Amino acid sequence: MHAIHDFTAKLRQPSLAPNLEIYVAWRRELARARAAGEADPEPPAIAPVSINLDVTTACNYRCTHCIDWDILNTKHKHQEEELRDSIRLMSERGLRSVILIGGGEPTLYPRFADFVGYLKELGLQVAIVSNGSRGQILLDAAVHMDERDWIRLSLDSGSNDLFVKMHKPANPKNDLDEICAWIPEIKAANPKVRIGFSYIVVWGGASRDGEVIYENIDEIVLAAERAKAARFDYIAFKPVLERQENGAEVMDPDKADAETTDVVARIRREVDRAKTLATDTFEVYESINLRVLEEGTWKEFTRQPKTCHVQALRQVLTPTGLYNCPAHRGVDKAKIASATAYKDTDSAAQTGYGLTQILDTFDASHECKEVTCLYNGVNWWLEKMTMDPTIDVKAEVGDERLDYFL
Repeated sequence: MHAIHDFTAKLRQPSLAPNLEIYVAWRRELARARAAGEADPEPPAIAPVSINLDVTTACNYRCTHCIDWDILNTKHKHQEEELRDSIRLMSERGLRSVILIGGGEPTLYPRFADFVGYLKELGLQVAIVSNGSRGQILLDAAVHMDERDWIRLSLDSGSNDLFVKMHKPANPKNDLDEICAWIPEIKAANPKVRIGFSYIVVWGGASRDGEVIYENIDEIVLAAERAKAARFDYIAFKPVLERQENGAEVMDPDKADAETTDVVARIRREVDRAKTLATDTFEVYESINLRVLEEGTWKEFTRQPKTCHVQALRQVLTPTGLYNCPAHRGVDKAKIASATAYKDTDSAAQTGYGLTQILDTFDASHECKEVTCLYNGVNWWLEKMTMDPTIDVKAEVGDERLDYFL
């Protein structure tokens, strides 16, 4: 498992131990009180350790494989002052990292680079997931970032031709050549920030709302070569996800045109070829989802505990509300609170009750039964700790990694 995906190790860091202890103690006390027929204890005044932050639904691309297709350009965005108030209160209550991602293209948000600077003033780790179309804005944001931060560009192809077919940029000049040309400039402005090339692997037969999307397995190696030449720090491969009727994002290799084993073999062969390009300064890695797909163990990761504990420690703040998971972004039954969930202490208190309710009512063993969950392992670990009061949380503390992205 790559270190960035080892979420259990991240939560075991000494710097995050207080957050973990507060959560586990609350859940144990809640269970004890309910067993004794007593009133529920007050939710703790804590914020999640990490959030995915959608600052806008505006987007200048129409990617056929986009999981957020239905909410793009719906004119929703955060009001900056309210958002700043929310993030400030969250940082005071334990927030440690913000991933600017999803729902649209974050660099279209007004004063985006200034907002990144504000996040850094609060001492937060910051990541940006972008389509790469606004290189100057990314450069302006990057100068605020440090060696613990990262930028990841969603590119998914190795050739200009396939890139334009998959992403349908509003400006045809936003091709791979133009985007990659910005990487050396960003690196020159701030060599500390890590920049990644994200590649969603799409196989024939995958679809989005019934629309066939473009296969890109044959361009895996070409993309790795391009990423290395453009001075990206890494390329990361992950499988395409589809939105189910219940709102969950799932991986469904059974929809492939060819036999699943044949598709997996092709992906494995191309990723192995890409890995030969790795050096001390260029990394090639796979997501947990892709690794378990290749190993044939992916369905084991769909067996979830009834309670998703991670939703208390990592949440998704969007212009339409606060949600419990990126895999259920925008889904009503996964909504914890409004978009102003943490704008002040009163709002945060109500959000605490909303979290209590969703921990009770959102049955992950049912709602996520087909989700190959990145947090499967850490959820079962948290389930064991919250259910067994004899476990000493302090004894679970491990090494410090200074990585707070969940």
